[in-house]
Amino acid sequence: MPIWRYALANLPPLALLLAGALWGGWWAALALLWLTLIAAGLDQILTPPKAKALHSEIADPLSVVLAIGHLSLLLLAARAFGDPTRGVGETVTLLLAAGSFLGQISHPNAHELIHRAPRTLRRLGGAVYVSMLFGHHVSAHRLVHHAHVGTPEDPNTPRPGESFWAFLPRAWIGSFRAGLIAERRRDARRRGVNPYAWYMGGGLLCATLAFWTGGLAGLTGFFALALLAHLQILLSDYIQHYGLTRRHLPNGKWEPVGPHHSWNAPQGFTSYLMVNAPAHSDHHMHPDTPYDALIVPGGAPVLPWSMPIMAMLATMPRHWRRIMDKRAAKAMARAAPLNPRPANGPQT
Repeated sequence: MPIWRYALANLPPLALLLAGALWGGWWAALALLWLTLIAAGLDQILTPPKAKALHSEIADPLSVVLAIGHLSLLLLAARAFGDPTRGVGETVTLLLAAGSFLGQISHPNAHELIHRAPRTLRRLGGAVYVSMLFGHHVSAHRLVHHAHVGTPEDPNTPRPGESFWAFLPRAWIGSFRAGLIAERRRDARRRGVNPYAWYMGGGLLCATLAFWTGGLAGLTGFFALALLAHLQILLSDYIQHYGLTRRHLPNGKWEPVGPHHSWNAPQGFTSYLMVNAPAHSDHHMHPDTPYDALIVPGGAPVLPWSMPIMAMLATMPRHWRRIMDKRAAKAMARAAPLNPRPANGPQT
């Protein structure tokens, strides 16, 4: 039953957005309503995943459907943005709804796919990130973030007291550079094209398709969607690791990644909507575990509200620090000395 909860949470907004991109009308508004008010309301009613479940054979096909739906949505949205018969309100609603979908569903789903073992799934996840002009995240996340999370060596771990607006450019530029350096090191041990060539070339291809489909308005809308996606992806990193750092051990190494190095947001609806990405501690300790088998470990830090609500708060630094600084200090103070379960190493 749990895997169907994921499908019932994230397939309806995809269907509504595709309908809105194709035919206009109120479909996109309904999708935006689903991703905001309905999600917030259902979080108060439904229960989140609590026990580790067996990986369902339907989990990967669902991720594939969401990824293909994402790629189709971008193309149809670009065409809709270039449609002169559509009103401003209709176009803006589609932009906001599609942008919310990219941040809340496409990003967590692509994140899941780039961690899966089959090469086809990893490449599909990479294609989703490339289509959002964020292809470097595939390398930076797997090779840098997972290896160095909670340390100064990870550009996607917020510094103590750092605001999101200071974190945003530093993390974007830093992750691009760190991922490129990591891939160049791998190039010394292998033959083939550096993935960054695919990231850049694929992004150019997607922009060309947006222009071919929707003209200048379609290209502008495509860039706006990519900007909204980047903002939400980096908000996720900021929220899920704010104030949580790994300690230096006497031997000079960093302590292993434990449950206290990631914030979790186990909510009754958004956990399913976001492909269980809010169960973040378990993912960092065991990145190969499929999303439908993740749990929130006992004692792991838990955010006071859902990820979408925390994302809004993170854009207001003064309010964010008032809410989160004391919580982060308490989480680190009561942290277990070491993770009792061995964490997987960085993926290659």
